[in-house]
Parts: sequence; structure tokens; C-alpha cells
Amino acid sequence: MTDLADTVSIYPRLVLALALLVLASVARGQPDVLLITIDDLNDWVGVMGGHPQAKTPNIDRLAGRGMLFTNAHAASTTCNPSRTALMTGLRPSTTGVYTNAHDWRVAEELQGIPTFPRYFRDQGYQTLGAGKLFHAHTWSYSGLAGYNDTAAWDAFYPSVERQLPDEVSVPDLNRPVNKNPGFLGFDWSGLVTEDWAMGDGQVVSWAGQQLMAQSSRPRFMAVGIFRPHLPWYVPQKYFDMHPLDTIELPPVTENDLDDLPNVASNQQPERLQQLDMHDWVLGTTGAWRAAVQGYLASVSFADAMVGQLMDALDHSDRADETIVILLTDHGYHLGEKKRWRKYSLWEESTHVPLIVVAPGVTRPGTHTDQVVSLMDVYPTLTELAGLPSPPHLEGTSLRPLLENPNNTPWDHAAITTYQRNNHAVRTDRYRYIRYADGTEELYDHTNDPYEWTNLAENPSFSTLKVDLARWLPQKNAMPANGS
Repeated sequence: MTDLADTVSIYPRLVLALALLVLASVARGQPDVLLITIDDLNDWVGVMGGHPQAKTPNIDRLAGRGMLFTNAHAASTTCNPSRTALMTGLRPSTTGVYTNAHDWRVAEELQGIPTFPRYFRDQGYQTLGAGKLFHAHTWSYSGLAGYNDTAAWDAFYPSVERQLPDEVSVPDLNRPVNKNPGFLGFDWSGLVTEDWAMGDGQVVSWAGQQLMAQSSRPRFMAVGIFRPHLPWYVPQKYFDMHPLDTIELPPVTENDLDDLPNVASNQQPERLQQLDMHDWVLGTTGAWRAAVQGYLASVSFADAMVGQLMDALDHSDRADETIVILLTDHGYHLGEKKRWRKYSLWEESTHVPLIVVAPGVTRPGTHTDQVVSLMDVYPTLTELAGLPSPPHLEGTSLRPLLENPNNTPWDHAAITTYQRNNHAVRTDRYRYIRYADGTEELYDHTNDPYEWTNLAENPSFSTLKVDLARWLPQKNAMPANGS
């Protein structure tokens, strides 16, 4: 047993060792990291062309500084599983974290696994966080805290016990503004307020101050922007940027669900609720166009938040030594396949923006169409920062693509999971979906970018399906702790 005298004698040596680690990191020019996560943003971004009326000049400007991944996909189309996979480097099918209800911190498969902000802290980085990074929500006061990794941060706004600050909103008595019959949070309205008063405005203001502050250590900062998550309440000026009478609806086809297996068109309970939502939208004059306006307005607001972060970084003394990664947790439906929100294995739910700016590695204005996954972010960050990658990671470092996007061999597929044993495999050309009951979908994106024609029953594609199925996870963990 170590007595008090031994402990006292050891402590100065530990302090000295940590100091030497920090000095070594600074001496070798270890880069800072700025991770920007945006909630529920699909490919309706100017440089991605997901909607012709998307106005995102700041995200577009960031893409112009480095590499845009045009074919990136989330590990899950539900907030908590997606963010847990991103932050831990382990797939939902490995951890059993399949739903928003489960606190990943008590999942058996994740005990002893460091999230990447905690890993960076353990490696000598100063770690700063703000906003929704791990799952959190505004539906109840308890949801504001979410599932933060409280041991990962040197400082967090508003606090490590609460990820989301108070929000400017519509008075409860006036909700829902659109008079929907009870779809939780499915609402939109312009607000008479300023950007800084919004929850995201508070988060970004604090983060900007930290970016411009001096630091004796390399710095890892993560900033979570909540919009365009529902409800779409943002300052009125962002609605004014998208006049209602000019709004274009997403392309749809009337018989889109006719060739789908039952499990896809009637998933419980989310699918039936979303069919009800779509029926309400169709039956309410102007609601579809107004909803698209609300989403576009919220996207433009989120873009303004990105702009404030980049301005703060540019006014710091570390802009040229900072890796910047922007991503979103999953995509979003706005009526495609008669669906709203996410919770599907189709392109609208899985396809996400991913931008990487790595000084000395990426070249301005580059892009790649190679398929990648958000599972690849953890190993990419560690390699770019010059850190050893933990052995548990299930993703692949993107550094080869960052260095040479045009001539790098890349035989990879992106895997997305929605609940247990339901997976989508996305390659450069195809999307293959297999559900827990064995039913399938197959889409050829070269000829069918909107996934309107399911080819799974066509015998001509039998061999292709076998080849795509090799990417399916071999492990499908039981739901963690009853989630």
C-alpha cells in the first residue's frame, strides 16, 4: 500500500511529466481542432446542391478552404446512436445503442472506451465544448442536460451538467403556431429577436471568446449548433430570406412507396406517426411550402452561426494551425417518401455534409465523391493531430483522401443502422438495405438519384446484392440496457 509520504513524493514527478508532455506538444506544433456539429442538417447546403434555394454562404466558404466530402453518411439516423457512434468510434450494432432513450454512458460495451474529446484531453489537449454534442433535447427540462461525457472537458458551456442553454421561443400558449394536431415540436415561426439571444447564439458567442483566447496547450474545441432541429423558431430575418411564394418543394413521386417491403413503409411507431404528419401537411393549405420555408430559414440561421465561429477563428492567432471539421448527425426528410424528420435508411436520412480543413494537408476548394462515413472522423482527427489511434476504432482515417482525392484507391462502403439488425450499405453507386425480417431494397444512384425504383426483386441484381451484403455488420448487439 502506498503511504502519504510516497504519494507526496510521486505527485511532483507527475506534474513534471504532464508539463513536459504539454511542452512537447507545443514544441512540435501540434494543431488545434475545431469540430462543428449541426443538428438535423441534410444536404440542403449550397455547395452540395440538395435544394436550389439553400442559402449557406458561410458553410460554402468553409468548404472552399479545404475538402468537401459529397458522399458522406451517418452511422445512424437517430440522434443519440449517431452521436454516440461518432464520439466513441463504435457502431450502433457493436454497442447496442439504437435509440434516443438509452444513456450510452452505462452501456456495457462502452465501459472503458474513451470518447474522442476525452482522448484528446488525456493526450494533453485543452478541451472546450459548447452546445449539443452528445444527445440532448428541448422537449423537457431534463433533456437539456443530455448524455454529456462530463469527464471529457476542461470547460463547457453552459455547463458539463447541461448542454443546451435557455432558448428564445414562442410562448407555450401560442404553440403550435401552425395549429398541427399534436405532432411534438413540428412547428415553425419567425421570432422578434436577435441572433445572440438564441440558444445557438449564446453557444457560439462563448465559443468565439474561447477561440480568440490564448492557450499554452494545443486546444480541442467542439461546438454543437442545434438548428435546424425542430421547432423551426429562428429570427424573422431568416424567414424573409426565403419568401414563401417562391419556395420550391422537394421532388417526389406519387407511387414511391408501392415497391417497398412492409417494414419500410410501416415501421412502428415512428413511421405511422410520420404518415399522419404527411397527411396533415397535404390536407393543410400551404403547409408543405411553409414547412420547407421554416427548414430553409433554420438552415440559414445555422449557417450564420458557422460564420460567427469562423470569423472568431480568423481573428485568433491560431487560424493557420487549426483543423476544422464540420458535420451533421444525420439527414432529414421534408416529405420525400411521405416522410418527415429522419428515422429511415434512405438517402435523405443518411446523407450528410462533411467538410475537413487541415492546414498543410488539404488544398483549398477540393472535393471527393468517394463514399465515407462519420465513423471515419475519430481516426482522421487523431491521425491529423499526430496522435496514436485507439485500437477499438471501427472507422478508417480519411487522410489519404485528404492528401490525394483523385488518385487514392478507396474500397469502402458507408454503413447506416436504424434500430437492431436494420442496415443500409451505401457505395459510390448503390444503396442496399436489409431489414431484420430479411426484406430488402436496392437503388442505383447513377440512374435513380431519388431512390424511386426498388431493384431488390429484380433477379439481374442477385449477384450485386450478395456483394453488397458482405459489408453488413457481423455483430448485431442486443439493445443496450433495455434501450
